[in-house]
Amino acid sequence: MTTQISNETYGVITGPSGRAMAQAMESSLSLAFQDHLTMERFASASYFANSIWFAERELRGFSEFYRQESINEQSHASQFADYLITRGQNISLQEIKSPKQNWVSIEELIAHSFQMERDVTTSLHQLYALAERSSDIRTTVFLDPTIESQLASEDEFAYLLGRVKFANNSRSSLLIIDGELSDGKITPRKTN
Repeated sequence: MTTQISNETYGVITGPSGRAMAQAMESSLSLAFQDHLTMERFASASYFANSIWFAERELRGFSEFYRQESINEQSHASQFADYLITRGQNISLQEIKSPKQNWVSIEELIAHSFQMERDVTTSLHQLYALAERSSDIRTTVFLDPTIESQLASEDEFAYLLGRVKFANNSRSSLLIIDGELSDGKITPRKTN
């Protein structure tokens, strides 16, 4: 089922928002985009909470890393909102739950972050599959660079988790990682 209003003026199709659109968007795809938008907003809130958690423990590098990740996730949410508007869809912001704010260890927090990134990747792949099933090339073109960026983010969190696991809760090792994060030096090494 496509989300469009049958009202055509001069042969122009309009979406639920009344905005002209070049191609109607399947309602299931529009709803999946709304859910993904919520997921991005929740990730932003979670990373902001993580930034605070690290700041309370005087780990400035980790705190800044998570603050920037929070900003990045909010930017992703905005990109999805902009895309829905471009496609003539209404946006209904869903309530987001309060993020977890208490952690047993840095490793637990980062493992949770990696799992969240993995879930976002899965959601993007599901959006892509829905777009392909509905022959919505506009959406697959929109999603291509987003998925590539998401895979890089997932890789970055996997690398950070590996470093923290290797540190094995050694305070001096964690302070070294914190310093590397402050200097912007935490990026996975490439073999080429």
